[in-house]
Amino acid sequence: MGGLSRLGCGQSCRWGGARPEEGGTPQRRAAQTPRPQHRHPAPLHPGAWWLWSLSLGTAATRTTNPLLLTLLITVSAYVVATRRPHTPWSRSYGAFVKLALAVLLIRLLFATILGSPIPGTHTLLTLPEVGLPAWAQGIRLGGEVTAEALTFALYDGLKLATLLICVGAANALANPSRLLKSLPGALYEMGVAVVVALTFAPHLIADVQRLRAARRLRGRPDKGVRGLLHVGLPVLESALERSVSLAAAMDARGYGRTAQVPAAVRRTTAALTLGGLLGVCAGTYGLLTAEGAAYGIPVLLTGLAAALAGLRLGGRRSPRTRYRPDRWDVRAWLVVASGVAVATLLTLAAARNPAALHPGVVPLVAPALPLWPAAAVLLGLLPAFVAPDPKEPS
Repeated sequence: MGGLSRLGCGQSCRWGGARPEEGGTPQRRAAQTPRPQHRHPAPLHPGAWWLWSLSLGTAATRTTNPLLLTLLITVSAYVVATRRPHTPWSRSYGAFVKLALAVLLIRLLFATILGSPIPGTHTLLTLPEVGLPAWAQGIRLGGEVTAEALTFALYDGLKLATLLICVGAANALANPSRLLKSLPGALYEMGVAVVVALTFAPHLIADVQRLRAARRLRGRPDKGVRGLLHVGLPVLESALERSVSLAAAMDARGYGRTAQVPAAVRRTTAALTLGGLLGVCAGTYGLLTAEGAAYGIPVLLTGLAAALAGLRLGGRRSPRTRYRPDRWDVRAWLVVASGVAVATLLTLAAARNPAALHPGVVPLVAPALPLWPAAAVLLGLLPAFVAPDPKEPS
């Protein structure tokens, strides 16, 4: 027995093993040790990103100061750079920036060619003017191009460009499928149609590229009217087949089923939704004009409340459940609060000191950066510090 025990010990020591009570070899013990599970933090609610971005866009409509507008663009770009996930839809921010630049250039081009009603004394260049008939009074082609007119066009175009970039930030930060899951039941079918359209667009582009490459390999033309016909028809055919297959799959899974609701509830829903949308339009118009500043906010809030109530009632016709719904936590409230604070403070600044937020162009003066409105814009950077980073595991 002693020899067997010594033999067993020798075999164990020779092969690098260990006794069962010692837990096996170091490699086996390392393999049996549970490794820490790294998981990504819960993403922010997509509705919070949209409300933050739309609030920054609302703040952009309250000023034409190019310094404040540039600061708004910088804030949105920094938040996108730090909190954008590595997903296909997050690449849309660059497309919105290019679209904003195109809008700005088109606005300057129109002011150069078609002229501007802004009077000016600093003539930059004089284009040959084209005579127009009497019925086209107020419109001119060519003529003098003044610095005041171009500056006014630059301020106006930069405001629209900032609004587009803020919307692009929401598209880059919010997951469209998760946003669809968070929509109320009354908007679910519309949201499904939008998401399906956005999903099919890359497939169409890929089909066009594939067919054009195949025609080039066969020595056939892929440009011009003939190439367009030979490429467009197969693309449309494949898109139709894909749409029919998707419709059959959605119908098999119960999409489009509606519940029976009383007629009174349907009429109330239609009245609240239609009246609320009209109130939102009237309130927004009041906020954008100087004459409607007194009634703009009350009408907007009343219309928004009526529209939300109509959507709540309309959701009864779409009975569905949500699997693991996104939670609206403290971080979402902080992100929304930062955007709303920027919009509110810039609205107050525009009412109290309009000259600082709307620099004049006649006479032409250099814009100055107002301190406390600029500090209010910097509140929009809060999501870069409180929102979860999708690139780092927790």
